[in-house]
Amino acid sequence: MNTKTTTIKNVKTLTLVAMLIAMSAVGAMIKIYNTVAFDSLPGYFASLYFGSYIGAIVISLGHIFTALTSGFPLGIPNHIIIAVSMAVCAYFYSVTYKRFNAYAAVAIGTILNGPVATLIFVPQYGWGFFVQMVLPLTIASFANVLLASVIYKAVSQMIKR
Repeated sequence: MNTKTTTIKNVKTLTLVAMLIAMSAVGAMIKIYNTVAFDSLPGYFASLYFGSYIGAIVISLGHIFTALTSGFPLGIPNHIIIAVSMAVCAYFYSVTYKRFNAYAAVAIGTILNGPVATLIFVPQYGWGFFVQMVLPLTIASFANVLLASVIYKAVSQMIKR
């Protein structure tokens, strides 16, 4: 592959990733409950389309945008922990999608980003925090991973044509 083709591909990829990060910022404004929003949809899509590492970056930045627009209610260090846990969720979502299928990936993404991610903060905030956050977070996680899967499948089929 010549240098010109490689450069064009890199610019195209960088532009698409930047657009997904911008979409995460927009999704951060669509709040469901507290810092639970539609910021992770572009990150989950990126993890399928570009790979788990780029998806992890996009999803982490998406959560930081949400926390920023919410005033960092759990404190900056805790929101960094959440951003890292979301990156881990995007990684396993992508791996599960590629090794198994979309259904397994949606289940893994929902469980990891819902109940499991909420369990991380039980030692610090107690079970009341878990009870308060688990349902909205699980519903939002399901919506984000399902929509990312559907959009990825549609985009993949359009590209094949």
